[in-house]
Amino acid sequence: QLQLVESGGGLVQYGDSLRLSCVASGNPLDYYAIGWFRQAPGKERERISCIASTGERTDSLEGRFTISKDKEKNTVYLQMSNLRPEDTAEYYCAGYVGYWCSGVVDYWGQGMQVTVSS
Repeated sequence: QLQLVESGGGLVQYGDSLRLSCVASGNPLDYYAIGWFRQAPGKERERISCIASTGERTDSLEGRFTISKDKEKNTVYLQMSNLRPEDTAEYYCAGYVGYWCSGVVDYWGQGMQVTVSS
C-alpha cells in the first residue's frame, strides 16, 4: 500500500516557475517508480515525467519540467519553469510497483490544480 499526497499547486502567471511535491507514505520509495501526470480540460491524462526507483529520469516536455526525488523525505518533486496557459491542468503523482516507469499505474495521488494565467 502506498499513499501519495500532492501539494504546491495554485494560480501562477505566464512565465512563472512552480514546484509541486508528492509525499509518499506507507512504504519507502525504494520499491516504486514515481511519475507526474496532468489532465487539462477536454484532454486525456498524459504523463509529464517519471523517475525510476534507481533515480533515472525521463521528461516529456522539452526540459521545462524536471522531476527529482528526496529519498530521505520520501518525496518526489516536479519543478516547472516558464509556465504557459496551456499548462493549466490538474496534476497527479502516480506510483508504479517495481523499479521502472512502465506498465499500468498502481497508485494515484488525489490530484491538484495548477492554473497559469495569461
